Amino acid sequence: MTPTLADIKDAARRIAGRISRTDMALSPSLTERMGLPVHLKLESRQTTGSFKLRGASNAIAQLSATARGKGVVTASTGNHGRALAYAAKLEGIRAVICMSSLVPANKLAEIERLGAEIRIVGDSQDDAQEEAERLARESGLSMVPPFDDPHVIAGQGTLGLEMIEAVPDATTVLVQLSGGGLAAGIATAVKALNPDTRVIGISMARGAAMKASIDAGHPVNVTELPTLADSLGGGIGLDNRLTFSICRNLLDDIVLLSESEIAAGIRHLYAVEREIAEGAGAVGVAALLAGKINAQGPIVTLVSGRNIDMTLHRKIVDGDATEFERLDTQRNGRAA
Repeated sequence: MTPTLADIKDAARRIAGRISRTDMALSPSLTERMGLPVHLKLESRQTTGSFKLRGASNAIAQLSATARGKGVVTASTGNHGRALAYAAKLEGIRAVICMSSLVPANKLAEIERLGAEIRIVGDSQDDAQEEAERLARESGLSMVPPFDDPHVIAGQGTLGLEMIEAVPDATTVLVQLSGGGLAAGIATAVKALNPDTRVIGISMARGAAMKASIDAGHPVNVTELPTLADSLGGGIGLDNRLTFSICRNLLDDIVLLSESEIAAGIRHLYAVEREIAEGAGAVGVAALLAGKINAQGPIVTLVSGRNIDMTLHRKIVDGDATEFERLDTQRNGRAA
């Protein structure tokens, strides 16, 4: 069940033509700041605005004819739902996306635009997951999990192949860490190709489920809290089969960021790199700006998505204090 480098290479061949091979760009400003080459993997330029299209496309490509006829279902914090809706629409497959009330309106609108059916359930990713599982049982829809699935992990792992191909001497790779599908896939590919390359997971301090679970030695529930990095919210599942063990075994470190630090990453990407990124997409850059990364050679940091509400983005880049930055003065919750 655990994806291998061979599975990731198969996924790369399978999804070629269904996704964009996104750019790798050297950042002069971050290179000067770190005294080392810093490369940005701009997955924010992906067709659906985030890396999630890779895993969703790989999973859908392997459905049987019977499963395609019934359709697919998932729970999502937004980007996976949008990716699955897009991939399903390409194949003419019904898609039902379950989300909580915390998902931003701009992400809901894009999923609806792609023709998927939306179910808003509860106030956490766990609530949405329960509804998705119910629909799968009762309606015969095929579950396409957002992270804890071998096909999804292998699809996300194709980013690791592209990173090492573009920067073969990378000593450090910074990757977003939430449920762990992305981090698990990239770490599997990177460590297989270059075992000495450090892979560091980056998350927010408010509700970092994988960090809390690794610290506890087993999957645990955390309180899902409002955060600029909304795409990193939600639990990893108490019955997690794959991503917990892969992340525990392969990640070299986990770094947590405050809301102010995440906002600074968004501002830098826009003002200096001329890139739009959502909070989750900016956490790697934010960790560099915050001085939380030590490296001995070239760094690759993933900019994972751009699907941010543009009214909020304008406020952040204009330097206005946001409701999220003010949360730094409050208790960060159990995962902090």
